[in-house]
Amino acid sequence: MTDKIKELISSSISVKTQLLENETLLQTVDTVVNVITNAFLAGNKVLFCGNGGSAADAQHLAAEFSGRFYKNRKALPAEALHCNTSYLTAVANDYSYDVIYARLLEGIGVKGDVLLGFSTSGNSTNIIKAFEVAREIGIVTVGLTGETGGAMKQLSDYLFNVPSLVTPRIQESHILLGHIICELVEEKVFPNH
Repeated sequence: MTDKIKELISSSISVKTQLLENETLLQTVDTVVNVITNAFLAGNKVLFCGNGGSAADAQHLAAEFSGRFYKNRKALPAEALHCNTSYLTAVANDYSYDVIYARLLEGIGVKGDVLLGFSTSGNSTNIIKAFEVAREIGIVTVGLTGETGGAMKQLSDYLFNVPSLVTPRIQESHILLGHIICELVEEKVFPNH
């Protein structure tokens, strides 16, 4: 059992080492930090969406902005789009689960907002449809996917395609990248706190 545990930890470290060595990805983190910072400073909001464990990651990171990360500071306008279960179940029932995020974006999204979509495959239909609506509105899209990027690759203004096909390893890296972004955005938006 100990050998299996070590193997799983090593697998996680290997994926993160690939992130560390990927200069393009590191530059994308820097760019996305600036995009989100500028959106907040302009009065826009940051929205998140995902399914299952990715929904949990989306909600977690939205809370880091709207609550706090390290600094005792003003709340930032960030929200995970799946948190209103009455809306979610009504739209899934009356229309389709595929449009739960796209429809909400039509109602609350405005040009200059930023949408982070989490899908380990990059092929979640409801995230893809949300990214399509985001493009129409002028919302910046940030895709967090696995190795191939899936269909989200073409719809993402910025893409973090984690170099793995294993869902837990991808999600572990998504939360790592998300935490880095949250910390750096907080530092830039609130430099004097």
